[in-house]
Amino acid sequence: MARIEQTLTDKAYEIIEEQIITQELAPGELLSEKLLSQELNIGRTPVREALQRLAQGGLVNILPRRGIMVSEINVGAQLRMLEVRKEIERVLARSATQRATEKEREQFKKLASQFRQSAVQEDDLLFMRVDKEFNELIAKTARNEFAEKAISLMSGLSRRFFYNFYKETANLKTSADLHAKVAEAVASKKIDQAMEASDNLMAHIVELTKQAMDY
Repeated sequence: MARIEQTLTDKAYEIIEEQIITQELAPGELLSEKLLSQELNIGRTPVREALQRLAQGGLVNILPRRGIMVSEINVGAQLRMLEVRKEIERVLARSATQRATEKEREQFKKLASQFRQSAVQEDDLLFMRVDKEFNELIAKTARNEFAEKAISLMSGLSRRFFYNFYKETANLKTSADLHAKVAEAVASKKIDQAMEASDNLMAHIVELTKQAMDY
């Protein structure tokens, strides 16, 4: 039973997270556990567990006597988070390059190709989904449970921020290319190149975030 519940929790989490990132569920919107359960055709217990995970990642706030609310987008908080995320991303890039298996390196090559495909197609939703898979893979292959846990608390907020501001502040091709270069360096076992690519990507994200202050 626990295994089934976990699978349903993961499914509920992925669906609700994507709805929040794409603003199908908008910042400030109050959520109903009961309605979400009905809409997703998933039991209330997995939905409740998914919402608790989303709260840990900052995408929803659980408010006493008010319910569950989608968190607001805060540019200042995003910049402060990036100060920490930059250092963790360097650890992940270095460690993943050292520790990934050959099968995992093939996955990184595939993701690099998908990043570039999303740019060619100008498909921001595809980019966001590939980015999620990339974040999960690099965290897994780094094989550092502390870095993996830390980055998991930031990835959803980062994807939502990018998805909602890139059209005004960034070129999807540039962002996709920078992500692809990290993936390719990890796949090629080039540690220095992977760390440099990670730094370049984070510098781009910081600049994008600063530009978002004007919108």
